[in-house]
Amino acid sequence: MTVQTNTQKQSPRFIQTFTPKLVTVFREGYGPSALRRDALAGLTVAIVALPLSMAIAVASGVTPAQGLYTAIIGGFLVSLFGGSRFQIGGPAGAFIVLVAATAAQHGVDGLILATFISGIMLVTIGFLRLGTFIKFIPFPVTIGFTAGIAVIIFTSQIKELFGLTIAYEPSHLIEKIPTLWAARSSLTPAALGTFASTVAVIVGVRHWRAHWPGMLIAVGLMAVSTAVFSWPIQTIGTKFGGIPSSLPWPSVPLLTPARILAVLPSAFSFTLLGAIESLLSAVVADGMTGRRHRSNCELVAQGVANIGSSFFGGFCVTGTIARTATNVRAGAHGPVAGMLHSLFLLLFMLIAAPLAAYIPLAALAGVLSVVAWNMIEKAAIVVLIRSGWSEVSVLGTTFFLTVFRDLTEAIVVGLALGSILFIHRMSEATKVVTHRVFVTRDNTDAPPRITTHEQWAAHTDVVIYRITGVLFFGVAVAVGAVLDRIDVSCRALIVDFTDVPFLDSTGANMIEGLAYKAKRQRTELWLTGASPNVAQALRTHGLAIPLVQFADTVDAALEIILVEI
Repeated sequence: MTVQTNTQKQSPRFIQTFTPKLVTVFREGYGPSALRRDALAGLTVAIVALPLSMAIAVASGVTPAQGLYTAIIGGFLVSLFGGSRFQIGGPAGAFIVLVAATAAQHGVDGLILATFISGIMLVTIGFLRLGTFIKFIPFPVTIGFTAGIAVIIFTSQIKELFGLTIAYEPSHLIEKIPTLWAARSSLTPAALGTFASTVAVIVGVRHWRAHWPGMLIAVGLMAVSTAVFSWPIQTIGTKFGGIPSSLPWPSVPLLTPARILAVLPSAFSFTLLGAIESLLSAVVADGMTGRRHRSNCELVAQGVANIGSSFFGGFCVTGTIARTATNVRAGAHGPVAGMLHSLFLLLFMLIAAPLAAYIPLAALAGVLSVVAWNMIEKAAIVVLIRSGWSEVSVLGTTFFLTVFRDLTEAIVVGLALGSILFIHRMSEATKVVTHRVFVTRDNTDAPPRITTHEQWAAHTDVVIYRITGVLFFGVAVAVGAVLDRIDVSCRALIVDFTDVPFLDSTGANMIEGLAYKAKRQRTELWLTGASPNVAQALRTHGLAIPLVQFADTVDAALEIILVEI
């Protein structure tokens, strides 16, 4: 067994905190093999990002060319300066509502200015090292928020998928539904057929040939069909006149006090959502690869990318979960893959710009509908529903506020409600657990107190960790950072929950990640001393035999493990 101490590591220096992962990768050694992996991954992601960037731009009320500018410039800068090895930056579906509202209220110039200001805010937040605090968002809030955005994305595409003729389409769902219903007589069968065919091709390719670029194939087929058969539907060419075959010259947005004050609320919303989305995407990449990103360095990179995007007429940039996951699955080695993805997109735009004019808007609506469906974490929602009324209330509140009110309001209210319910549940737990210290000190950011059974110190194949205190979203980051440093190459890992009176869904989700990490390393994970409530929360998140083993005490687990050894 390995003895762990409570020695605190010194905080990393400034240069260590903000060193891009690109530099780290090059220091490790970068050869032809790594370049080949990154080139293949970059090409794969570019093929996915090409139709997606244009679709998101159109849904956001701007031109498809601006979507490509955002992906090319923003994506390149995110990978160049970012704190994640695998992050892919670009336009994101989560921003569609905000971008569309900003463009409608302040014009495209106002949107670009808001993007520029948001970039400055993100850089400031990163240098102030506030990235850690942004992670303190409860799991139900992120799931409800993401599901709400998915609904908004789909409803924003109803007009295009049915080919409806509407002079003015309201942004809010309650006002939008009567408007769409009133225009039902203008339905275009060709548009509906194109939409259905696009979705069918994407789903079919994913089922039968999962490694093929289903979205690009679907959009390409629909564009060819529209060009050959002259379908009476709206295309990129008929609405926008096609896309340019080169990047525009960079220019600084017009800065005046009045304009800055006017777009400041939008810039703040871009900043908040961009920070959350990018760090969430980086966490997903870490979970898939076992790596760890630098949160504050990533925020600085996102800020630089937004500033750079605004110089070329693009809009807000963030880390994108779907494209980042595609990058990881394609075998990327490091940030060079993200930089090459941007260069491939630029090459596609230079060569194939005239062909983009034939892409039907209904086909792009099909792409976004699939994206919206994939954004909804169905399994996570089921788990949260099983977890109890408090998790469901936070999930439901965040979801409905996102759909029917405002994105920023949804996050703020969801976080506040989660905190209130947490305090309530802690008061109940205090009544049950007596003569025990809940936390060692009044600092939720401190790593948990870690103790060991020294009588087993001779057994180097076993590692024991004891978590003391409440394991909830406010300390999950600190606990997760400690657990991430565990060497799971050992024979068995024991995590003792004897002094954990309560565990919420965020803490359980973190332990679930540890379980799958141990499984990949063929390490036996034991959870000991869990109270009935804690054990039930763990099992609800799928932590059951054979993924993990349970025991009443550490000694009971050790007796079984040492017999096997």
